[in-house]
Amino acid sequence: MIQIIALIIKEFRAVWRDKATRSLLFIPPIIQLLIFSFAVTLEVKNITLAVFNQDSGKDSYELIQRFEGSPQFSNIIYLDREEQIKDIMDERKALLILNFPSDFSRKIRRGDTATVQAILDGRRSNSSLVVLGYVNEIANGYGTEVQPIPNVPGIDDIVLARNWFNENLEYTWYTVACLVGILALITALSLSSLTIAREREMGTFEQILVSPLTPTKILIGKLLPAVLIAMANAAGIFLFAIFLFKVPFQGSLLLLIGSMFVFLLSVIGVGLFISSLSTTQQQAVLGTFCFMSPTMTLSGFGTPVENIPMWVQYVAELFPLKHFLIVVKGLFLKDMPAADVWTNTWPNLLIAFVTVSVSIWLFRRRME
Repeated sequence: MIQIIALIIKEFRAVWRDKATRSLLFIPPIIQLLIFSFAVTLEVKNITLAVFNQDSGKDSYELIQRFEGSPQFSNIIYLDREEQIKDIMDERKALLILNFPSDFSRKIRRGDTATVQAILDGRRSNSSLVVLGYVNEIANGYGTEVQPIPNVPGIDDIVLARNWFNENLEYTWYTVACLVGILALITALSLSSLTIAREREMGTFEQILVSPLTPTKILIGKLLPAVLIAMANAAGIFLFAIFLFKVPFQGSLLLLIGSMFVFLLSVIGVGLFISSLSTTQQQAVLGTFCFMSPTMTLSGFGTPVENIPMWVQYVAELFPLKHFLIVVKGLFLKDMPAADVWTNTWPNLLIAFVTVSVSIWLFRRRME
């Protein structure tokens, strides 16, 4: 135990002595938190709308004013010729173009069905679907006003919407809660994946090999400092989320700490596995990048895991971040019970056991 503690102290001193490493551990996560919290949003705002109005009546003007007064649309471009539609869309000057036919107002006054063409940029498919929802909502609202159906209540009188866990649909509550896990993963993976490769590259690895330390003790001595530093980093991000971004924390802090410890243990196990395979720090960085790409894609942060094919969902079970994001969102936005936390924590415990065991075996084999 004394040997392991000595190695842990040595690792802390190595990190603290290196000014570049010390600054990279604490400054970038804070900067990333501040940037990602505002940049990574699921909302579609500040939309530029182009309008080609061939109608000279009142109704087309009224409907355009509804779009202009909507908070989602920040800029409106008025077109004079139909040929401008192609240029506007080709140059991505507008996400949406509304084309009003010449008889739009006349049909509404006669009580007929009037249509307006909405041209959307298919290169931004997700944003286009969201904007189409805005268009339908504004157009249907205006249509109900000008052509109400007698004795039939409007949809606002039938459906009363209520959002559980996030009443105002604040997107920062989701993104900041997820960033607690994502930024902790980046810190833990960066520390652990470079540790053995850095020793090899600096020529100090041989000194550790001649010391009276077994491979298991060496890896434990390198694992625990990374866990403690990543936990401290995650604690700082957690405090920023609570006090700066005002994200409510509804669950148990002890459950979050326990689940995060297991999560970081599994991530550091992956990092030690990468570091054991690498002979240089450049190889370790490339290995980290190869692991990070599928981790972010299959974590459920950007897109729901349920939307991907079933066989890919099975692959997603192998990545620790997927399980931890369920826990961190559940503990932040609702009081997730301990049984549900354990259900999403034991896979990470299994991943940690496998990765750390394989790292020890591989490390021993490389020492022979």
